[in-house]
Amino acid sequence: MTYDEYNAFCRSLPATTYVVQWNNSHVWKVGGKVFAIGGLGTVDDPAFTFKTSDLNFVFLSDHAGYRPAPYFATRGMKWIQQYESSKETDEALMYYLKESHRIVSLGLTKTKLRELGLNPK
Repeated sequence: MTYDEYNAFCRSLPATTYVVQWNNSHVWKVGGKVFAIGGLGTVDDPAFTFKTSDLNFVFLSDHAGYRPAPYFATRGMKWIQQYESSKETDEALMYYLKESHRIVSLGLTKTKLRELGLNPK
């Protein structure tokens, strides 16, 4: 997945905002909270960082092309970085980005969820 494809996908998720920060990384947020970071890799070899469930964190930590995210994971947070991207892994990446959006959304207040037009569950 390229950074352009990554940005287009994240833009398609509900109630997202985009900023460039942290060494020109493509940072996507929901309700002001980060759910995905595209950057810190090269243009030819992009890297994508996202929040995961506990189970996916354990699974992906030992999976080829993924690693506990620098900075985040060393602070006990369940964030993974995909550093090897290919057309074959794009579908999985889209799933994990969507899951990250969902997980981060669950941490928002019910008021914020209503304000953003998201369904509080």
